[in-house]
Amino acid sequence: MAYTLSKPKDFLPATLDKAAKKLLQALANEAAKVSNEVEWKTFRDHWMARKDGVLSSLNDLWLKAAPKDAKRQVGQRVNELKAVVEQTVEQAKQRAESSSRSSRLEGERVDITLPGIQRPIGAEHPIVKTTNEMVAVFRDLGYSVEEGPEIETDYYNFEALNFPPNHPARDTQDTLFLAQQQAKPLREQLLLRTHTSPVQIRSMATKKPPIRIVIPGRVYRKDPPDASHSPMFHQIEGLAVDTNITFGDLKGTLDYAMKAFFGSNVKTSFRPSFFPFTEPSAELLVSCFLCGGRGTHGSDPCRPCKQTGWIEILGCGMVDPNVFQFVKHNGYDPEKVSGFAFGMGADRIALLKYGVEDLQLFFQNDVRFLRQFA
Repeated sequence: MAYTLSKPKDFLPATLDKAAKKLLQALANEAAKVSNEVEWKTFRDHWMARKDGVLSSLNDLWLKAAPKDAKRQVGQRVNELKAVVEQTVEQAKQRAESSSRSSRLEGERVDITLPGIQRPIGAEHPIVKTTNEMVAVFRDLGYSVEEGPEIETDYYNFEALNFPPNHPARDTQDTLFLAQQQAKPLREQLLLRTHTSPVQIRSMATKKPPIRIVIPGRVYRKDPPDASHSPMFHQIEGLAVDTNITFGDLKGTLDYAMKAFFGSNVKTSFRPSFFPFTEPSAELLVSCFLCGGRGTHGSDPCRPCKQTGWIEILGCGMVDPNVFQFVKHNGYDPEKVSGFAFGMGADRIALLKYGVEDLQLFFQNDVRFLRQFA
Protein backbone atom coordinates (compact mmCIF):
# COMPACT_ATOMS: atom_id res chain seq x y z
CA MET A 1 0.00 0.00 0.00
CA ALA A 2 1.35 3.42 -0.98
CA TYR A 3 2.52 5.68 1.79
CA THR A 4 0.27 8.62 2.77
CA LEU A 5 1.64 11.60 4.69
CA SER A 6 -0.41 12.81 7.68
CA LYS A 7 -0.32 16.11 9.56
CA PRO A 8 1.69 15.91 12.83
CA LYS A 9 -0.17 16.40 16.13
CA ASP A 10 2.40 18.97 17.17
CA PHE A 11 5.67 20.32 15.84
CA LEU A 12 7.95 19.25 18.67
CA PRO A 13 11.35 17.83 17.51
CA ALA A 14 10.54 14.34 18.86
CA THR A 15 7.24 14.21 16.98
CA LEU A 16 8.85 15.36 13.73
CA ASP A 17 11.71 12.85 14.16
CA LYS A 18 9.23 10.00 14.51
CA ALA A 19 7.22 11.13 11.45
CA ALA A 20 10.39 11.64 9.35
CA LYS A 21 11.62 8.15 10.26
CA LYS A 22 8.31 6.66 9.14
CA LEU A 23 8.45 8.62 5.83
CA LEU A 24 12.01 7.51 5.03
CA GLN A 25 11.17 3.88 5.82
CA ALA A 26 8.22 4.00 3.43
CA LEU A 27 10.43 5.67 0.79
CA ALA A 28 13.05 2.92 1.06
CA ASN A 29 10.46 0.13 0.88
CA GLU A 30 8.80 1.52 -2.24
CA ALA A 31 12.15 2.22 -3.93
CA ALA A 32 13.24 -1.38 -3.37
CA LYS A 33 10.22 -2.65 -5.32
CA VAL A 34 11.07 -0.66 -8.48
CA SER A 35 12.36 -3.09 -11.17
CA ASN A 36 11.56 -1.40 -14.48
CA GLU A 37 10.91 2.00 -16.03
CA VAL A 38 7.11 1.72 -15.76
CA GLU A 39 7.29 1.02 -12.01
CA TRP A 40 9.80 3.84 -11.61
CA LYS A 41 7.45 6.38 -13.23
CA THR A 42 4.68 5.35 -10.83
CA PHE A 43 7.11 5.63 -7.89
CA ARG A 44 8.35 9.04 -9.04
CA ASP A 45 4.84 10.44 -9.48
CA HIS A 46 3.75 9.20 -6.06
CA TRP A 47 6.57 11.04 -4.32
CA MET A 48 7.28 14.05 -6.55
CA ALA A 49 4.04 14.94 -8.40
CA ARG A 50 3.30 18.65 -8.13
CA LYS A 51 -0.34 18.35 -7.03
CA ASP A 52 -0.68 15.20 -4.97
CA GLY A 53 2.88 13.93 -4.46
CA VAL A 54 4.29 13.23 -1.00
CA LEU A 55 6.70 16.17 -1.25
CA SER A 56 3.83 18.49 -2.14
CA SER A 57 1.88 17.23 0.89
CA LEU A 58 4.99 17.64 3.03
CA ASN A 59 5.16 21.28 2.11
CA ASP A 60 1.44 21.85 2.86
CA LEU A 61 1.02 19.74 6.02
CA TRP A 62 4.33 20.50 7.66
CA LEU A 63 5.83 23.79 6.54
CA LYS A 64 2.69 25.82 5.94
CA ALA A 65 0.89 24.41 8.99
CA ALA A 66 3.82 24.97 11.40
CA PRO A 67 3.56 27.81 13.94
CA LYS A 68 5.61 30.88 13.23
CA ASP A 69 8.25 30.18 15.87
CA ALA A 70 8.83 26.60 14.50
CA LYS A 71 8.84 27.37 10.74
CA ARG A 72 12.60 27.70 10.51
CA GLN A 73 13.25 24.37 12.18
CA VAL A 74 10.45 22.65 10.22
CA GLY A 75 11.64 24.20 6.93
CA GLN A 76 15.14 22.88 7.46
CA ARG A 77 13.78 19.39 8.14
CA VAL A 78 11.51 19.51 5.07
CA ASN A 79 14.46 20.47 2.83
CA GLU A 80 16.48 17.55 4.18
CA LEU A 81 13.65 15.13 3.44
CA LYS A 82 13.18 16.54 -0.06
CA ALA A 83 16.88 16.01 -0.79
CA VAL A 84 16.66 12.39 0.38
CA VAL A 85 13.51 11.76 -1.70
CA GLU A 86 15.03 13.26 -4.87
CA GLN A 87 18.23 11.26 -4.44
CA THR A 88 16.33 8.03 -3.85
CA VAL A 89 14.12 8.60 -6.90
CA GLU A 90 17.20 9.20 -9.09
CA GLN A 91 18.89 6.04 -7.80
CA ALA A 92 15.75 4.05 -8.50
CA LYS A 93 15.73 5.43 -12.06
CA GLN A 94 19.30 4.28 -12.69
CA ARG A 95 18.52 0.79 -11.38
CA ALA A 96 15.40 0.57 -13.57
CA GLU A 97 17.30 1.65 -16.71
CA SER A 98 20.11 -0.79 -16.00
CA SER A 99 17.59 -3.59 -15.49
CA SER A 100 15.87 -2.73 -18.80
CA ARG A 101 19.18 -2.74 -20.67
CA SER A 102 20.08 -6.10 -19.18
CA SER A 103 16.72 -7.51 -20.24
CA ARG A 104 17.16 -6.24 -23.78
CA LEU A 105 20.67 -7.65 -24.00
CA GLU A 106 19.44 -10.96 -22.70
CA GLY A 107 16.80 -11.01 -25.42
CA GLU A 108 19.36 -10.05 -28.07
CA ARG A 109 22.02 -12.50 -26.97
CA VAL A 110 23.15 -14.74 -29.83
CA ASP A 111 23.63 -18.43 -29.34
CA ILE A 112 26.66 -19.10 -31.53
CA THR A 113 25.96 -22.83 -31.44
CA LEU A 114 22.77 -22.36 -33.49
CA PRO A 115 23.00 -22.79 -37.27
CA GLY A 116 23.23 -19.49 -39.16
CA ILE A 117 20.62 -18.03 -41.47
CA GLN A 118 21.79 -18.60 -45.02
CA ARG A 119 20.88 -15.72 -47.28
CA PRO A 120 20.20 -16.52 -50.92
CA ILE A 121 23.08 -15.17 -53.00
CA GLY A 122 22.61 -14.31 -56.65
CA ALA A 123 24.83 -15.59 -59.44
CA GLU A 124 26.21 -14.14 -62.66
CA HIS A 125 23.95 -14.24 -65.68
CA PRO A 126 25.26 -16.85 -68.13
CA ILE A 127 26.11 -14.18 -70.72
CA VAL A 128 27.90 -12.05 -68.12
CA LYS A 129 29.70 -15.16 -66.88
CA THR A 130 30.75 -16.07 -70.42
CA THR A 131 31.96 -12.51 -71.06
CA ASN A 132 34.00 -12.39 -67.86
CA GLU A 133 35.61 -15.75 -68.59
CA MET A 134 36.61 -14.72 -72.13
CA VAL A 135 37.88 -11.32 -70.96
CA ALA A 136 39.94 -13.10 -68.28
CA VAL A 137 41.69 -15.11 -70.99
CA PHE A 138 42.89 -11.94 -72.71
CA ARG A 139 43.75 -10.21 -69.44
CA ASP A 140 46.14 -13.09 -68.78
CA LEU A 141 47.75 -12.24 -72.14
CA GLY A 142 48.37 -8.66 -71.00
CA TYR A 143 45.32 -6.99 -72.50
CA SER A 144 43.60 -4.19 -70.58
CA VAL A 145 39.81 -3.73 -70.52
CA GLU A 146 38.27 -0.67 -72.16
CA GLU A 147 34.66 0.51 -72.35
CA GLY A 148 32.85 3.23 -74.25
CA PRO A 149 29.45 4.91 -74.69
CA GLU A 150 26.53 2.91 -76.06
CA ILE A 151 25.15 6.04 -77.79
CA GLU A 152 27.69 6.85 -80.49
CA THR A 153 28.18 9.28 -83.35
CA ASP A 154 28.24 8.19 -86.98
CA TYR A 155 31.89 9.26 -87.06
CA TYR A 156 33.13 6.76 -84.46
CA ASN A 157 30.68 4.00 -85.38
CA PHE A 158 31.15 4.13 -89.16
CA GLU A 159 33.36 6.83 -90.72
CA ALA A 160 36.49 6.31 -88.64
CA LEU A 161 36.16 2.53 -89.16
CA ASN A 162 36.37 2.83 -92.94
CA PHE A 163 32.64 2.43 -93.66
CA PRO A 164 31.89 4.43 -96.83
CA PRO A 165 28.87 6.79 -96.80
CA ASN A 166 26.77 4.42 -98.92
CA HIS A 167 27.47 1.33 -96.83
CA PRO A 168 24.29 -0.72 -96.11
CA ALA A 169 24.96 -0.64 -92.35
CA ARG A 170 24.20 3.08 -92.33
CA ASP A 171 20.65 2.36 -93.50
CA THR A 172 17.93 2.82 -90.87
CA GLN A 173 16.76 -0.72 -91.68
CA ASP A 174 19.94 -2.02 -90.02
CA THR A 175 20.95 0.66 -87.52
CA LEU A 176 18.95 2.28 -84.72
CA PHE A 177 19.42 6.04 -85.12
CA LEU A 178 18.16 8.47 -82.50
CA ALA A 179 15.24 10.70 -83.47
CA GLN A 180 15.62 14.23 -84.81
CA GLN A 181 19.17 13.78 -86.11
CA GLN A 182 18.56 14.65 -89.76
CA ALA A 183 19.50 18.32 -89.35
CA LYS A 184 22.98 17.42 -88.08
CA PRO A 185 25.98 16.68 -90.31
CA LEU A 186 26.23 12.95 -91.00
CA ARG A 187 29.28 12.36 -88.82
CA GLU A 188 27.57 13.99 -85.81
CA GLN A 189 24.31 12.05 -85.98
CA LEU A 190 23.67 9.90 -82.91
CA LEU A 191 22.85 6.22 -82.96
CA LEU A 192 22.98 3.11 -80.79
CA ARG A 193 26.36 1.56 -81.52
CA THR A 194 26.18 -1.49 -83.78
CA HIS A 195 29.48 -2.93 -82.50
CA THR A 196 32.06 -2.16 -79.82
CA SER A 197 34.60 -1.18 -82.49
CA PRO A 198 34.17 2.58 -81.83
CA VAL A 199 36.03 2.01 -78.57
CA GLN A 200 39.05 0.95 -80.64
CA ILE A 201 39.16 4.36 -82.33
CA ARG A 202 38.48 6.21 -79.07
CA SER A 203 41.29 4.29 -77.34
CA MET A 204 43.81 4.90 -80.13
CA ALA A 205 42.92 8.60 -80.11
CA THR A 206 43.95 8.87 -76.45
CA LYS A 207 46.61 6.16 -76.04
CA LYS A 208 49.82 5.95 -78.03
CA PRO A 209 51.06 2.62 -79.41
CA PRO A 210 51.74 -0.08 -78.41
CA ILE A 211 48.20 -0.91 -77.31
CA ARG A 212 46.47 -4.16 -76.39
CA ILE A 213 42.85 -3.88 -75.31
CA VAL A 214 39.78 -6.10 -74.99
CA ILE A 215 36.35 -4.45 -75.20
CA PRO A 216 33.19 -6.08 -73.81
CA GLY A 217 29.79 -4.37 -74.04
CA ARG A 218 26.22 -4.18 -75.29
CA VAL A 219 25.47 -3.35 -78.92
CA TYR A 220 22.25 -2.77 -80.87
CA ARG A 221 20.95 -3.59 -84.34
CA LYS A 222 17.50 -3.49 -85.85
CA ASP A 223 16.98 -7.26 -85.82
CA PRO A 224 13.65 -8.91 -85.00
CA PRO A 225 13.98 -11.14 -81.91
CA ASP A 226 14.07 -14.85 -82.68
CA ALA A 227 15.99 -17.94 -81.63
CA SER A 228 19.31 -16.55 -82.93
CA HIS A 229 18.79 -12.76 -83.10
CA SER A 230 18.05 -9.92 -80.70
CA PRO A 231 17.95 -6.12 -81.15
CA MET A 232 20.31 -5.96 -78.16
CA PHE A 233 23.23 -8.35 -77.79
CA HIS A 234 26.77 -8.48 -76.43
CA GLN A 235 30.16 -8.33 -78.11
CA ILE A 236 33.75 -8.85 -77.06
CA GLU A 237 36.33 -7.17 -79.28
CA GLY A 238 40.08 -7.00 -79.13
CA LEU A 239 42.78 -4.79 -80.63
CA ALA A 240 46.56 -5.09 -80.65
CA VAL A 241 48.80 -2.51 -82.32
CA ASP A 242 52.59 -2.45 -82.30
CA THR A 243 55.50 -2.57 -84.71
CA ASN A 244 55.86 -5.70 -86.87
CA ILE A 245 52.59 -7.38 -85.85
CA THR A 246 51.63 -10.01 -88.41
CA PHE A 247 48.71 -12.25 -89.26
CA GLY A 248 50.66 -15.05 -87.60
CA ASP A 249 50.44 -13.15 -84.30
CA LEU A 250 46.67 -12.94 -84.76
CA LYS A 251 46.37 -16.68 -85.46
CA GLY A 252 48.55 -17.62 -82.49
CA THR A 253 46.67 -15.33 -80.11
CA LEU A 254 43.21 -16.56 -81.09
CA ASP A 255 44.28 -20.23 -81.17
CA TYR A 256 45.54 -19.90 -77.61
CA ALA A 257 42.40 -18.02 -76.49
CA MET A 258 40.03 -20.66 -77.92
CA LYS A 259 41.98 -23.50 -76.31
CA ALA A 260 42.02 -21.65 -72.98
CA PHE A 261 38.26 -21.11 -73.14
CA PHE A 262 36.90 -24.27 -74.79
CA GLY A 263 39.61 -26.75 -73.84
CA SER A 264 43.05 -27.78 -75.09
CA ASN A 265 41.62 -30.34 -77.54
CA VAL A 266 39.79 -27.76 -79.65
CA LYS A 267 41.19 -27.04 -83.12
CA THR A 268 40.97 -23.73 -84.97
CA SER A 269 40.62 -22.88 -88.65
CA PHE A 270 40.61 -19.60 -90.54
CA ARG A 271 38.76 -18.85 -93.77
CA PRO A 272 38.84 -15.63 -95.81
CA SER A 273 36.13 -13.03 -95.23
CA PHE A 274 35.55 -9.29 -95.56
CA PHE A 275 35.14 -6.49 -93.01
CA PRO A 276 35.50 -2.77 -93.82
CA PHE A 277 37.96 -2.10 -91.02
CA THR A 278 40.36 -5.05 -91.52
CA GLU A 279 42.40 -6.20 -94.51
CA PRO A 280 43.00 -9.07 -94.90
CA SER A 281 39.99 -10.38 -92.97
CA ALA A 282 39.04 -13.85 -91.81
CA GLU A 283 36.48 -15.83 -89.89
CA LEU A 284 37.67 -18.09 -87.09
CA LEU A 285 36.10 -21.53 -86.75
CA VAL A 286 36.65 -24.01 -83.94
CA SER A 287 36.18 -27.74 -84.06
CA CYS A 288 32.80 -28.71 -82.67
CA PHE A 289 33.24 -29.49 -78.99
CA LEU A 290 30.14 -31.69 -79.01
CA CYS A 291 31.03 -34.08 -81.83
CA GLY A 292 34.79 -33.47 -81.79
CA GLY A 293 34.79 -32.40 -85.44
CA ARG A 294 33.20 -35.60 -86.74
CA GLY A 295 29.88 -34.01 -87.74
CA THR A 296 27.87 -36.70 -85.97
CA HIS A 297 26.96 -37.14 -82.34
CA GLY A 298 26.66 -40.85 -81.82
CA SER A 299 24.37 -42.05 -84.58
CA ASP A 300 22.64 -38.67 -84.89
CA PRO A 301 23.73 -35.66 -86.97
CA CYS A 302 25.42 -32.96 -84.86
CA ARG A 303 23.17 -29.91 -84.70
CA PRO A 304 25.56 -27.22 -83.33
CA CYS A 305 28.00 -27.61 -86.24
CA LYS A 306 25.34 -28.61 -88.80
CA GLN A 307 27.32 -31.80 -89.52
CA THR A 308 30.35 -29.84 -90.76
CA GLY A 309 32.52 -30.46 -87.68
CA TRP A 310 33.27 -26.71 -87.43
CA ILE A 311 31.57 -23.80 -85.67
CA GLU A 312 32.08 -20.17 -86.65
CA ILE A 313 33.08 -18.15 -83.59
CA LEU A 314 34.32 -14.70 -84.61
CA GLY A 315 35.55 -12.32 -87.27
CA CYS A 316 39.08 -10.95 -87.31
CA GLY A 317 41.81 -9.47 -89.47
CA MET A 318 44.67 -7.03 -89.75
CA VAL A 319 43.68 -3.41 -89.10
CA ASP A 320 43.13 -1.62 -92.40
CA PRO A 321 45.71 1.19 -92.92
CA ASN A 322 42.80 3.53 -93.72
CA VAL A 323 41.65 3.18 -90.09
CA PHE A 324 45.08 4.22 -88.81
CA GLN A 325 44.82 7.43 -90.89
CA PHE A 326 42.12 8.72 -88.50
CA VAL A 327 44.52 8.46 -85.51
CA LYS A 328 47.80 9.01 -87.34
CA HIS A 329 48.39 12.19 -85.31
CA ASN A 330 48.69 10.08 -82.13
CA GLY A 331 51.49 7.85 -83.38
CA TYR A 332 49.56 5.36 -85.51
CA ASP A 333 51.40 5.88 -88.76
CA PRO A 334 50.41 2.93 -91.00
CA GLU A 335 53.96 2.97 -92.39
CA LYS A 336 55.39 2.28 -88.95
CA VAL A 337 52.78 0.25 -87.00
CA SER A 338 50.47 -2.63 -87.71
CA GLY A 339 47.85 -4.42 -85.73
CA PHE A 340 45.05 -6.92 -85.63
CA ALA A 341 41.47 -6.79 -84.37
CA PHE A 342 38.81 -9.39 -83.65
CA GLY A 343 35.20 -9.42 -82.51
CA MET A 344 32.91 -12.13 -81.20
CA GLY A 345 29.33 -12.35 -79.92
CA ALA A 346 29.23 -13.27 -76.24
CA ASP A 347 25.61 -14.39 -76.64
CA ARG A 348 26.54 -16.83 -79.41
CA ILE A 349 29.43 -18.25 -77.40
CA ALA A 350 27.12 -18.70 -74.40
CA LEU A 351 24.63 -20.55 -76.62
CA LEU A 352 27.36 -22.92 -77.74
CA LYS A 353 28.94 -23.32 -74.33
CA TYR A 354 25.71 -24.17 -72.51
CA GLY A 355 23.95 -25.99 -75.33
CA VAL A 356 21.01 -23.57 -75.45
CA GLU A 357 19.05 -23.42 -78.72
CA ASP A 358 16.99 -20.24 -78.20
CA LEU A 359 18.76 -16.92 -77.55
CA GLN A 360 15.57 -15.38 -76.12
CA LEU A 361 15.75 -17.67 -73.09
CA PHE A 362 18.69 -15.60 -71.82
CA PHE A 363 16.58 -12.42 -71.79
CA GLN A 364 13.25 -13.67 -70.40
CA ASN A 365 14.48 -13.57 -66.76
CA ASP A 366 13.05 -16.98 -65.92
CA VAL A 367 14.92 -17.81 -62.71
CA ARG A 368 14.22 -21.53 -63.21
CA PHE A 369 16.20 -21.39 -66.45
CA LEU A 370 19.01 -19.09 -65.26
CA ARG A 371 19.58 -21.05 -62.03
CA GLN A 372 20.92 -23.97 -64.09
CA PHE A 373 24.05 -21.98 -64.92
CA ALA A 374 24.75 -20.58 -61.43
